[in-house]
Amino acid sequence: MRYLFVLFVVVFISGCSFKNGVAVEQIRDLQEIPQDVSVYTKGLDAGYISSLEAYKKSYFKPWHQEKITAPLEEAMWAYNVFTPQKSYGENLQHIEQSFFDAARENSNFAAYATLNRPALSLKNLNLRAFPTKRPLFRDPNAAGEGFPFDYLQNSTIGANKPLLVSHYSKDRAWVFVESSFAHGWVKSSDIVFMPRVYIKAWESVQQGFLLKDNTPLYDAKNNFLFYSRIGMMLPLIDANATTTTLLSVSKYADGEPFFHASTLASNVAHPGILSFNETNVNAVISELQKMHYGWGGMYGQRDCSSTMRDFFAPFGIWLPRNSSKQAQVGKVISLEGMSDAQKLATIKKEGVAFRTLLYKRGHIVLYAGVYDDKVVVFQNMWGVKTLKHGKAGRFVVGRALFSTLEIGKHLYYYDKKASLLSHLSSMNILIP
Repeated sequence: MRYLFVLFVVVFISGCSFKNGVAVEQIRDLQEIPQDVSVYTKGLDAGYISSLEAYKKSYFKPWHQEKITAPLEEAMWAYNVFTPQKSYGENLQHIEQSFFDAARENSNFAAYATLNRPALSLKNLNLRAFPTKRPLFRDPNAAGEGFPFDYLQNSTIGANKPLLVSHYSKDRAWVFVESSFAHGWVKSSDIVFMPRVYIKAWESVQQGFLLKDNTPLYDAKNNFLFYSRIGMMLPLIDANATTTTLLSVSKYADGEPFFHASTLASNVAHPGILSFNETNVNAVISELQKMHYGWGGMYGQRDCSSTMRDFFAPFGIWLPRNSSKQAQVGKVISLEGMSDAQKLATIKKEGVAFRTLLYKRGHIVLYAGVYDDKVVVFQNMWGVKTLKHGKAGRFVVGRALFSTLEIGKHLYYYDKKASLLSHLSSMNILIP
């Protein structure tokens, strides 16, 4: 009997660590799957997999539209989806009908697509479904709901990104904008309108890409402008072995754009797109690994699809915003109807490491290759689904990491029916 007890203890603690004397379950993939990207990129050298001109065509798209392209019904999607009965606020209580009425009134959709003026974001912005900073959660007592899933968070927009402004809210505190990949509400004080003459010059010059997050950019007087973010692209002024100087924008008190030369270290900003080689992939992935999970990019973090967008941007590959659209880019291979073993075999045979996305509804990951005969992916995820006494739950991971397609399967209450592998529906090779 004592032997069985000891055996149970050994098995139990093998999947746990101890914090303040209390056993805490761990994600075994973090110990068994190398988190050093260089393990998976040895010998990688695909050269340039895109062109700057191809990327610019998508990036600057809002400036070449005569008007907002999103139909009014699409712009108002949130008003048709959320109701007081199923919506919760920051106090975790039901949101009152007055909140929805006030938001709809302030949205001023009678003026939709009447302004249609090009603009730039002045800092990293949250793109909102309603003109408000207040959150909207589903039932916080349900697994996978509540914090951090604020459903009014559409996405984030990096600083100095091209926008097309539809119209102002009634209080003029907000504007409805369209970027190259998403649309929604941002604060009117956080954009600057761009005259067409400036736009032509901005687009026509060589460009530089930001390769690190959270490096401050300053003007000539050392005044802070905004933080860098992987995937940002700015006009190139000068570059040498140690520094790269980019053009950035703030605005005068009268609302006109004011241009600055911002100088950064050469490892923070790079002239033109990057070659898709071992050194550059290692640098970008290593930076993305520092980020936590952020639904819709909240709190300066990333979710699954924004991680994919920002990884490919410095290499000149533009991706749509959400996972379902990203899964349609390139050569698509269906995994529907396959067993888990068949899916793994297909991925190993057809997948191209770091150029293939694997998709299940609501989530997308990057194929990184095979390690110890296991398919390994890079992903940014919130948590692993669990099932305890018939009640669904989550084991929170909340970060970007390398893992298998069955991450968390060793957990005691792991929900086998919810594994990433079993729910994969397709893979798509972006660049053969």
